[in-house]
Amino acid sequence: MDTPGQPTVVESHQPQASEGGGASRRKSSLNKFSLVCALLASTCSILLGYDIGVMSGAVLYIKDEIHINSVQVEILVGSLNVCSLIGSLASGKTSDLIGRRYTIVLAAVTFLIGALLMSLAPSFLFLMAGRVVAGIGVGYSLMIAPVYTTELSPAMTRGFLTSLPEVFITFGILLGYVSNYAFAGLPPKINWRVMLGIAGVPAIAIGISVIGMPESPRWLVMKGRLHQAKQILIRTSDDEEEAELRLSEIMRETSTTTTSAEWSGQGVWMELICRPSKPVRRILVAAIGMNFFMQASGNDAVVYYSPSVFENAGITDRRQLVGVTIIMGVTKTAFVLVSALFLDRFGRRPLLLLGSIGMAVSLGGLALGSKYLEDSEHKPTWAIALCVVAVCADVSFFSIGLGPITWVYSSEIFPTRLRAQGTSIAVSVNRLVSGVVSMTFLTISKAITYAGMFFVFCVVMVIGSIFFYFFIPETKGKSLEDIATLFEDKPIRTDSTVD
Repeated sequence: MDTPGQPTVVESHQPQASEGGGASRRKSSLNKFSLVCALLASTCSILLGYDIGVMSGAVLYIKDEIHINSVQVEILVGSLNVCSLIGSLASGKTSDLIGRRYTIVLAAVTFLIGALLMSLAPSFLFLMAGRVVAGIGVGYSLMIAPVYTTELSPAMTRGFLTSLPEVFITFGILLGYVSNYAFAGLPPKINWRVMLGIAGVPAIAIGISVIGMPESPRWLVMKGRLHQAKQILIRTSDDEEEAELRLSEIMRETSTTTTSAEWSGQGVWMELICRPSKPVRRILVAAIGMNFFMQASGNDAVVYYSPSVFENAGITDRRQLVGVTIIMGVTKTAFVLVSALFLDRFGRRPLLLLGSIGMAVSLGGLALGSKYLEDSEHKPTWAIALCVVAVCADVSFFSIGLGPITWVYSSEIFPTRLRAQGTSIAVSVNRLVSGVVSMTFLTISKAITYAGMFFVFCVVMVIGSIFFYFFIPETKGKSLEDIATLFEDKPIRTDSTVD
Protein backbone atom coordinates (compact mmCIF):
# COMPACT_ATOMS: atom_id res chain seq x y z
CA MET A 1 0.00 0.00 0.00
CA ASP A 2 1.39 3.40 -0.97
CA THR A 3 1.92 6.23 1.47
CA PRO A 4 -0.69 9.01 1.22
CA GLY A 5 0.42 11.75 -1.12
CA GLN A 6 2.86 9.54 -2.97
CA PRO A 7 2.46 9.01 -6.71
CA THR A 8 1.46 5.46 -7.47
CA VAL A 9 3.45 3.62 -10.11
CA VAL A 10 1.83 0.85 -12.12
CA GLU A 11 4.26 -2.04 -12.13
CA SER A 12 4.74 -4.23 -15.16
CA HIS A 13 4.45 -7.99 -14.80
CA GLN A 14 7.48 -8.38 -17.03
CA PRO A 15 10.92 -8.64 -15.44
CA GLN A 16 12.84 -5.39 -15.52
CA ALA A 17 16.54 -4.85 -15.92
CA SER A 18 16.89 -2.46 -13.07
CA GLU A 19 19.62 -1.61 -10.60
CA GLY A 20 17.28 -2.35 -7.78
CA GLY A 21 14.93 -4.71 -9.54
CA GLY A 22 16.27 -8.21 -9.02
CA ALA A 23 16.64 -10.18 -5.85
CA SER A 24 20.32 -10.61 -6.52
CA ARG A 25 20.73 -6.85 -6.59
CA ARG A 26 19.05 -6.53 -3.20
CA LYS A 27 21.61 -8.89 -1.73
CA SER A 28 24.57 -7.05 -3.23
CA SER A 29 27.13 -5.79 -0.74
CA LEU A 30 28.66 -2.35 -0.55
CA ASN A 31 31.03 -1.88 -3.47
CA LYS A 32 34.43 -0.86 -2.08
CA PHE A 33 35.43 1.24 -5.09
CA SER A 34 32.14 3.16 -4.93
CA LEU A 35 32.70 3.72 -1.21
CA VAL A 36 36.22 5.08 -1.73
CA CYS A 37 35.05 7.42 -4.52
CA ALA A 38 32.11 8.63 -2.40
CA LEU A 39 34.39 9.27 0.55
CA LEU A 40 36.84 11.27 -1.56
CA ALA A 41 34.07 13.34 -3.15
CA SER A 42 32.36 13.91 0.18
CA THR A 43 35.50 15.37 1.78
CA CYS A 44 34.57 18.45 -0.23
CA SER A 45 31.68 18.96 2.18
CA ILE A 46 34.02 19.29 5.15
CA LEU A 47 34.70 22.84 3.94
CA LEU A 48 31.20 24.10 4.76
CA GLY A 49 30.97 22.15 8.00
CA TYR A 50 34.30 23.43 9.28
CA ASP A 51 33.35 27.01 8.47
CA ILE A 52 30.03 26.69 10.31
CA GLY A 53 31.69 25.21 13.39
CA VAL A 54 34.78 27.38 13.53
CA MET A 55 33.00 30.67 12.85
CA SER A 56 30.68 30.15 15.84
CA GLY A 57 33.73 30.45 18.13
CA ALA A 58 36.08 32.59 16.02
CA VAL A 59 33.54 35.41 15.82
CA LEU A 60 33.85 35.89 19.59
CA TYR A 61 37.48 36.92 19.12
CA ILE A 62 36.96 38.72 15.81
CA LYS A 63 34.50 41.06 17.55
CA ASP A 64 37.15 41.97 20.13
CA GLU A 65 39.96 42.68 17.66
CA ILE A 66 38.17 44.25 14.69
CA HIS A 67 35.45 45.87 16.87
CA ILE A 68 32.34 44.94 14.88
CA ASN A 69 28.74 45.26 16.05
CA SER A 70 25.99 42.60 16.03
CA VAL A 71 24.75 43.62 12.56
CA GLN A 72 28.26 43.22 11.14
CA VAL A 73 28.51 39.85 12.88
CA GLU A 74 25.32 38.74 11.12
CA ILE A 75 26.67 39.96 7.78
CA LEU A 76 30.00 38.23 8.39
CA VAL A 77 28.40 34.92 9.35
CA GLY A 78 25.59 34.93 6.79
CA SER A 79 27.58 36.29 3.85
CA LEU A 80 29.22 32.94 3.17
CA ASN A 81 25.80 31.34 2.69
CA VAL A 82 24.55 34.16 0.45
CA CYS A 83 27.74 34.13 -1.63
CA SER A 84 27.58 30.34 -1.90
CA LEU A 85 24.44 31.05 -3.94
CA ILE A 86 26.77 32.22 -6.74
CA GLY A 87 28.75 29.00 -6.66
CA SER A 88 25.71 26.75 -6.47
CA LEU A 89 24.02 28.50 -9.41
CA ALA A 90 27.17 28.28 -11.54
CA SER A 91 28.04 24.73 -10.49
CA GLY A 92 25.38 23.00 -12.58
CA LYS A 93 26.47 24.46 -15.90
CA THR A 94 30.14 24.18 -14.92
CA SER A 95 29.89 20.48 -14.09
CA ASP A 96 28.03 19.79 -17.34
CA LEU A 97 30.80 21.59 -19.20
CA ILE A 98 34.03 20.37 -17.56
CA GLY A 99 32.77 17.28 -15.73
CA ARG A 100 31.92 16.41 -12.14
CA ARG A 101 35.48 15.57 -11.11
CA TYR A 102 37.14 18.83 -12.12
CA THR A 103 34.27 20.81 -10.59
CA ILE A 104 35.30 19.29 -7.25
CA VAL A 105 38.84 20.60 -7.83
CA LEU A 106 37.48 24.04 -8.67
CA ALA A 107 35.46 24.07 -5.43
CA ALA A 108 38.51 23.16 -3.33
CA VAL A 109 40.81 25.72 -4.94
CA THR A 110 38.26 28.52 -4.58
CA PHE A 111 37.68 27.75 -0.90
CA LEU A 112 41.45 27.57 -0.27
CA ILE A 113 41.91 31.09 -1.63
CA GLY A 114 39.03 32.32 0.55
CA ALA A 115 40.44 30.68 3.69
CA LEU A 116 43.84 32.30 3.16
CA LEU A 117 42.26 35.73 2.62
CA MET A 118 40.23 35.41 5.84
CA SER A 119 43.19 34.31 7.94
CA LEU A 120 45.29 37.29 6.76
CA ALA A 121 42.49 39.88 6.95
CA PRO A 122 43.60 43.22 8.49
CA SER A 123 40.08 44.68 8.43
CA PHE A 124 36.38 43.84 8.27
CA LEU A 125 36.21 44.55 4.51
CA PHE A 126 39.20 42.29 3.80
CA LEU A 127 37.61 39.59 5.93
CA MET A 128 34.38 39.97 3.97
CA ALA A 129 36.28 39.57 0.68
CA GLY A 130 37.60 36.24 1.93
CA ARG A 131 34.09 35.19 2.94
CA VAL A 132 32.80 35.98 -0.56
CA VAL A 133 35.46 33.84 -2.25
CA ALA A 134 35.10 30.99 0.26
CA GLY A 135 31.32 31.15 -0.15
CA ILE A 136 31.57 30.59 -3.90
CA GLY A 137 33.73 27.52 -3.25
CA VAL A 138 31.20 26.21 -0.72
CA GLY A 139 28.40 26.67 -3.26
CA TYR A 140 30.26 24.52 -5.77
CA SER A 141 31.02 21.81 -3.22
CA LEU A 142 27.46 21.55 -1.89
CA MET A 143 26.06 20.77 -5.32
CA ILE A 144 28.79 18.62 -6.83
CA ALA A 145 29.53 16.19 -3.98
CA PRO A 146 26.02 14.59 -3.79
CA VAL A 147 25.52 14.72 -7.58
CA TYR A 148 28.82 12.96 -8.27
CA THR A 149 28.16 10.32 -5.59
CA THR A 150 24.58 9.74 -6.76
CA GLU A 151 25.64 9.19 -10.37
CA LEU A 152 28.40 6.76 -9.38
CA SER A 153 26.54 4.66 -6.79
CA PRO A 154 24.52 1.44 -7.26
CA ALA A 155 20.83 1.81 -6.38
CA MET A 156 20.81 -0.40 -3.28
CA THR A 157 23.57 1.56 -1.50
CA ARG A 158 22.94 5.00 -3.01
CA GLY A 159 21.22 6.34 0.11
CA PHE A 160 24.19 5.54 2.34
CA LEU A 161 26.83 6.76 -0.11
CA THR A 162 25.01 9.97 -1.06
CA SER A 163 24.41 10.83 2.61
CA LEU A 164 28.17 10.89 3.18
CA PRO A 165 28.43 14.59 2.22
CA GLU A 166 26.19 15.43 5.19
CA VAL A 167 28.30 13.14 7.39
CA PHE A 168 31.36 15.12 6.34
CA ILE A 169 29.56 18.46 6.86
CA THR A 170 28.74 17.34 10.39
CA PHE A 171 32.27 16.05 10.94
CA GLY A 172 33.57 19.39 9.66
CA ILE A 173 31.37 21.22 12.20
CA LEU A 174 32.83 19.05 14.95
CA LEU A 175 36.36 19.79 13.71
CA GLY A 176 35.51 23.49 13.79
CA TYR A 177 34.36 23.21 17.41
CA VAL A 178 37.51 21.30 18.36
CA SER A 179 39.62 23.89 16.54
CA ASN A 180 37.93 26.64 18.54
CA TYR A 181 38.70 24.86 21.79
CA ALA A 182 42.27 23.95 20.81
CA PHE A 183 43.32 27.41 19.62
CA ALA A 184 41.31 29.51 22.10
CA GLY A 185 44.39 29.68 24.36
CA LEU A 186 46.49 31.46 21.74
CA PRO A 187 46.84 35.27 21.85
CA PRO A 188 43.54 36.95 20.77
CA LYS A 189 45.15 38.52 17.69
CA ILE A 190 46.33 35.14 16.42
CA ASN A 191 43.83 32.48 17.55
CA TRP A 192 40.94 33.32 15.19
CA ARG A 193 43.34 33.64 12.24
CA VAL A 194 44.69 30.14 12.88
CA MET A 195 41.13 28.84 13.29
CA LEU A 196 40.11 30.20 9.86
CA GLY A 197 43.38 29.60 7.99
CA ILE A 198 43.69 25.93 8.89
CA ALA A 199 40.62 25.30 6.74
CA GLY A 200 43.00 25.36 3.77
CA VAL A 201 44.40 21.96 4.79
CA PRO A 202 41.34 19.87 3.78
CA ALA A 203 40.99 21.98 0.62
CA ILE A 204 44.52 20.99 -0.45
CA ALA A 205 43.85 17.34 0.42
CA ILE A 206 40.70 17.37 -1.72
CA GLY A 207 42.53 18.77 -4.74
CA ILE A 208 45.15 16.02 -4.49
CA SER A 209 42.66 13.19 -3.88
CA VAL A 210 40.77 13.91 -7.10
CA ILE A 211 43.69 12.42 -9.06
CA GLY A 212 42.53 8.93 -8.07
CA MET A 213 38.82 9.51 -8.73
CA PRO A 214 36.99 8.44 -11.92
CA GLU A 215 34.57 10.68 -13.79
CA SER A 216 30.80 10.21 -13.40
CA PRO A 217 29.67 7.43 -15.78
CA ARG A 218 26.42 9.26 -16.52
CA TRP A 219 28.28 12.42 -17.52
CA LEU A 220 30.51 10.29 -19.77
CA VAL A 221 27.43 8.77 -21.46
CA MET A 222 26.05 12.26 -22.10
CA LYS A 223 29.40 13.11 -23.72
CA GLY A 224 29.19 9.98 -25.90
CA ARG A 225 32.15 8.28 -24.18
CA LEU A 226 30.41 4.93 -23.66
CA HIS A 227 33.52 2.75 -23.34
CA GLN A 228 34.89 4.83 -20.46
CA ALA A 229 31.50 4.85 -18.80
CA LYS A 230 31.26 1.07 -19.00
CA GLN A 231 34.71 0.58 -17.48
CA ILE A 232 33.76 2.74 -14.48
CA LEU A 233 30.41 0.97 -14.08
CA ILE A 234 32.21 -2.38 -14.02
CA ARG A 235 34.36 -1.14 -11.13
CA THR A 236 31.35 0.19 -9.22
CA SER A 237 29.13 -2.89 -9.79
CA ASP A 238 29.17 -6.42 -8.37
CA ASP A 239 29.83 -7.96 -11.78
CA GLU A 240 29.97 -7.13 -15.48
CA GLU A 241 26.34 -8.21 -16.00
CA GLU A 242 25.14 -5.61 -13.50
CA ALA A 243 27.35 -3.01 -15.18
CA GLU A 244 25.75 -3.84 -18.54
CA LEU A 245 22.27 -3.44 -17.04
CA ARG A 246 23.16 -0.09 -15.51
CA LEU A 247 24.69 1.15 -18.75
CA SER A 248 21.64 0.07 -20.78
CA GLU A 249 19.34 1.93 -18.39
CA ILE A 250 21.43 5.09 -18.60
CA MET A 251 21.43 4.90 -22.40
CA ARG A 252 17.67 4.27 -22.42
CA GLU A 253 17.01 7.35 -20.31
CA THR A 254 19.30 9.55 -22.40
CA SER A 255 18.05 8.17 -25.74
CA THR A 256 15.94 11.31 -26.30
CA THR A 257 18.95 13.57 -25.71
CA THR A 258 21.80 14.23 -28.11
CA THR A 259 24.90 12.60 -26.64
CA SER A 260 28.18 13.88 -28.03
CA ALA A 261 31.47 15.44 -27.02
CA GLU A 262 29.92 18.86 -27.65
CA TRP A 263 27.15 18.34 -25.07
CA SER A 264 27.44 20.76 -22.13
CA GLY A 265 23.91 21.03 -20.78
CA GLN A 266 22.44 23.21 -23.52
CA GLY A 267 18.76 24.05 -23.11
CA VAL A 268 18.46 22.58 -19.62
CA TRP A 269 17.44 25.83 -17.92
CA MET A 270 14.78 26.35 -20.57
CA GLU A 271 13.36 22.89 -19.84
CA LEU A 272 13.54 23.41 -16.08
CA ILE A 273 12.26 26.98 -15.74
CA CYS A 274 10.52 28.19 -18.90
CA ARG A 275 8.80 25.06 -20.26
CA PRO A 276 8.82 22.37 -17.58
CA SER A 277 6.66 19.31 -18.11
CA LYS A 278 4.36 18.20 -15.28
CA PRO A 279 6.81 15.54 -14.01
CA VAL A 280 9.69 18.03 -14.06
CA ARG A 281 7.53 20.59 -12.25
CA ARG A 282 6.73 18.04 -9.53
CA ILE A 283 10.42 17.19 -9.20
CA LEU A 284 11.29 20.88 -8.84
CA VAL A 285 8.61 21.37 -6.18
CA ALA A 286 9.94 18.39 -4.21
CA ALA A 287 13.62 19.38 -4.50
CA ILE A 288 13.14 23.11 -3.87
CA GLY A 289 10.63 22.50 -1.07
CA MET A 290 12.97 20.14 0.75
CA ASN A 291 15.92 22.53 0.44
CA PHE A 292 13.77 25.45 1.60
CA PHE A 293 12.60 23.70 4.76
CA MET A 294 16.10 22.39 5.47
CA GLN A 295 17.32 25.95 6.04
CA ALA A 296 14.05 27.58 7.16
CA SER A 297 14.25 25.16 10.11
CA GLY A 298 16.96 27.47 11.49
CA ASN A 299 19.51 24.68 11.93
CA ASP A 300 22.43 26.67 10.49
CA ALA A 301 21.54 29.67 12.65
CA VAL A 302 21.32 27.52 15.78
CA VAL A 303 24.75 26.03 15.02
CA TYR A 304 26.36 29.36 14.01
CA TYR A 305 25.01 31.21 17.05
CA SER A 306 25.00 28.33 19.54
CA PRO A 307 27.42 30.18 21.89
CA SER A 308 25.05 33.18 21.91
CA VAL A 309 22.06 30.88 22.52
CA PHE A 310 23.83 29.13 25.42
CA GLU A 311 25.08 32.46 26.75
CA ASN A 312 21.49 33.70 26.79
CA ALA A 313 20.58 30.52 28.68
CA GLY A 314 23.03 31.40 31.45
CA ILE A 315 26.38 29.86 30.44
CA THR A 316 28.80 32.80 30.44
CA ASP A 317 32.34 31.36 30.57
CA ARG A 318 33.78 31.26 27.03
CA ARG A 319 35.59 27.97 27.37
CA GLN A 320 32.43 26.44 28.84
CA LEU A 321 30.49 27.83 25.88
CA VAL A 322 32.91 26.22 23.43
CA GLY A 323 32.84 22.99 25.47
CA VAL A 324 29.05 22.78 25.28
CA THR A 325 29.17 23.32 21.51
CA ILE A 326 31.61 20.39 21.24
CA ILE A 327 29.06 18.19 23.05
CA MET A 328 26.45 19.38 20.55
CA GLY A 329 28.83 18.58 17.68
CA VAL A 330 29.51 15.05 18.94
CA THR A 331 25.76 14.42 19.28
CA LYS A 332 25.10 15.75 15.79
CA THR A 333 27.88 13.61 14.29
CA ALA A 334 26.68 10.43 16.02
CA PHE A 335 23.12 10.76 14.74
CA VAL A 336 24.07 11.59 11.15
CA LEU A 337 26.09 8.36 11.10
CA VAL A 338 23.05 6.44 12.36
CA SER A 339 20.91 7.97 9.61
CA ALA A 340 23.47 7.16 6.91
CA LEU A 341 23.71 3.54 7.99
CA PHE A 342 19.93 2.95 8.04
CA LEU A 343 18.85 5.15 5.11
CA ASP A 344 18.83 2.29 2.59
CA ARG A 345 17.10 -0.07 5.04
CA PHE A 346 14.22 2.09 6.26
CA GLY A 347 13.94 4.47 3.31
CA ARG A 348 13.93 8.25 2.90
CA ARG A 349 10.36 9.06 4.00
CA PRO A 350 10.29 7.41 7.46
CA LEU A 351 13.57 8.99 8.58
CA LEU A 352 12.64 12.34 7.04
CA LEU A 353 9.29 12.46 8.86
CA LEU A 354 10.84 11.24 12.13
CA GLY A 355 13.51 13.93 11.91
CA SER A 356 11.19 16.81 11.00
CA ILE A 357 8.59 15.97 13.68
CA GLY A 358 11.38 15.52 16.23
CA MET A 359 12.79 18.94 15.29
CA ALA A 360 9.38 20.56 15.76
CA VAL A 361 9.07 19.06 19.26
CA SER A 362 12.67 19.99 20.18
CA LEU A 363 12.27 23.58 18.97
CA GLY A 364 9.03 23.85 20.93
CA GLY A 365 10.87 22.72 24.07
CA LEU A 366 13.70 25.17 23.37
CA ALA A 367 11.18 27.99 22.96
CA LEU A 368 9.53 27.14 26.29
CA GLY A 369 12.86 26.88 28.12
CA SER A 370 14.11 30.16 26.64
CA LYS A 371 10.84 31.90 27.54
CA TYR A 372 11.10 30.77 31.17
CA LEU A 373 14.71 31.98 31.42
CA GLU A 374 13.82 35.34 29.87
CA ASP A 375 11.04 35.90 32.41
CA SER A 376 13.03 34.67 35.40
CA GLU A 377 15.40 36.83 37.45
CA HIS A 378 17.35 33.75 38.53
CA LYS A 379 18.29 31.18 35.92
CA PRO A 380 17.47 27.73 37.37
CA THR A 381 19.71 24.82 36.44
CA TRP A 382 16.81 22.74 35.12
CA ALA A 383 15.83 25.44 32.61
CA ILE A 384 19.43 25.80 31.40
CA ALA A 385 19.64 22.00 31.07
CA LEU A 386 16.36 21.95 29.12
CA CYS A 387 17.74 24.47 26.60
CA VAL A 388 21.01 22.54 26.18
CA VAL A 389 19.17 19.22 25.74
CA ALA A 390 16.65 20.80 23.35
CA VAL A 391 19.42 22.26 21.15
CA CYS A 392 21.22 18.90 21.07
CA ALA A 393 17.93 17.12 20.26
CA ASP A 394 17.17 19.63 17.50
CA VAL A 395 20.51 19.14 15.72
CA SER A 396 20.27 15.36 16.28
CA PHE A 397 16.85 15.07 14.64
CA PHE A 398 18.14 17.30 11.83
CA SER A 399 21.02 14.86 11.35
CA ILE A 400 18.59 11.93 11.23
CA GLY A 401 16.27 13.48 8.64
CA LEU A 402 16.64 16.74 6.76
CA GLY A 403 20.42 16.92 6.99
CA PRO A 404 21.47 13.87 4.96
CA ILE A 405 18.20 13.19 3.12
CA THR A 406 17.99 16.62 1.47
CA TRP A 407 21.27 16.00 -0.37
CA VAL A 408 20.36 12.41 -1.24
CA TYR A 409 16.89 13.23 -2.51
CA SER A 410 17.73 16.44 -4.39
CA SER A 411 20.46 14.75 -6.38
CA GLU A 412 18.65 11.51 -7.22
CA ILE A 413 15.20 12.64 -8.43
CA PHE A 414 16.25 14.69 -11.48
CA PRO A 415 16.74 12.95 -14.85
CA THR A 416 20.39 12.64 -15.92
CA ARG A 417 20.33 15.49 -18.45
CA LEU A 418 18.73 17.82 -15.86
CA ARG A 419 20.45 16.57 -12.71
CA ALA A 420 23.40 18.94 -12.34
CA GLN A 421 21.57 22.15 -13.19
CA GLY A 422 18.33 21.09 -11.49
CA THR A 423 20.21 20.27 -8.30
CA SER A 424 22.07 23.59 -8.56
CA ILE A 425 18.73 25.44 -8.54
CA ALA A 426 17.56 23.54 -5.45
CA VAL A 427 20.89 24.11 -3.67
CA SER A 428 20.72 27.81 -4.59
CA VAL A 429 17.40 28.06 -2.75
CA ASN A 430 19.05 26.23 0.13
CA ARG A 431 21.90 28.76 0.26
CA LEU A 432 19.65 31.79 -0.14
CA VAL A 433 17.36 30.78 2.72
CA SER A 434 20.35 29.84 4.89
CA GLY A 435 21.92 33.25 4.27
CA VAL A 436 18.71 35.14 5.04
CA VAL A 437 18.14 33.18 8.27
CA SER A 438 21.77 33.52 9.40
CA MET A 439 21.93 37.24 8.62
CA THR A 440 18.68 38.09 10.42
CA PHE A 441 18.70 35.66 13.35
CA LEU A 442 20.21 38.03 15.94
CA THR A 443 18.22 41.06 14.79
CA ILE A 444 14.87 39.23 14.81
CA SER A 445 15.73 37.55 18.11
CA LYS A 446 16.29 40.97 19.69
CA ALA A 447 12.87 42.06 18.41
CA ILE A 448 10.84 38.98 19.38
CA THR A 449 13.30 37.28 21.81
CA TYR A 450 15.08 33.95 21.36
CA ALA A 451 11.94 32.17 22.57
CA GLY A 452 9.88 33.83 19.86
CA MET A 453 12.45 32.92 17.21
CA PHE A 454 12.51 29.27 18.22
CA PHE A 455 8.71 29.17 18.23
CA VAL A 456 8.74 30.45 14.61
CA PHE A 457 11.19 27.67 13.66
CA CYS A 458 8.88 25.17 15.42
CA VAL A 459 5.91 26.28 13.31
CA VAL A 460 8.04 26.10 10.14
CA MET A 461 8.92 22.48 10.91
CA VAL A 462 5.26 21.57 11.52
CA ILE A 463 4.45 22.95 8.05
CA GLY A 464 7.51 21.19 6.63
CA SER A 465 6.41 17.84 8.05
CA ILE A 466 3.04 18.21 6.32
CA PHE A 467 4.79 19.07 3.04
CA PHE A 468 7.07 16.03 3.26
CA TYR A 469 4.11 13.74 3.97
CA PHE A 470 2.22 14.75 0.84
CA PHE A 471 4.90 15.65 -1.72
CA ILE A 472 7.90 13.38 -1.12
CA PRO A 473 7.56 9.84 -2.58
CA GLU A 474 9.88 7.03 -1.49
CA THR A 475 12.94 6.35 -3.70
CA LYS A 476 14.67 3.60 -1.73
CA GLY A 477 16.16 0.86 -3.88
CA LYS A 478 15.11 2.35 -7.22
CA SER A 479 17.54 3.08 -10.02
CA LEU A 480 17.97 6.72 -10.99
CA GLU A 481 16.30 5.95 -14.28
CA ASP A 482 13.23 4.43 -12.55
CA ILE A 483 12.79 7.27 -10.06
CA ALA A 484 11.48 9.56 -12.80
CA THR A 485 8.35 7.37 -13.07
CA LEU A 486 7.39 8.34 -9.52
CA PHE A 487 6.61 11.84 -10.71
CA GLU A 488 4.90 10.91 -13.98
CA ASP A 489 1.70 9.46 -12.51
CA LYS A 490 -0.95 11.61 -10.88
CA PRO A 491 -0.90 11.24 -7.06
CA ILE A 492 -3.86 9.28 -5.74
CA ARG A 493 -5.05 8.33 -2.25
CA THR A 494 -3.62 5.34 -0.42
CA ASP A 495 -6.91 3.43 -0.45
CA SER A 496 -7.30 3.78 -4.22
CA THR A 497 -6.60 0.81 -6.43
CA VAL A 498 -4.99 0.50 -9.81
CA ASP A 499 -6.59 -1.84 -12.29
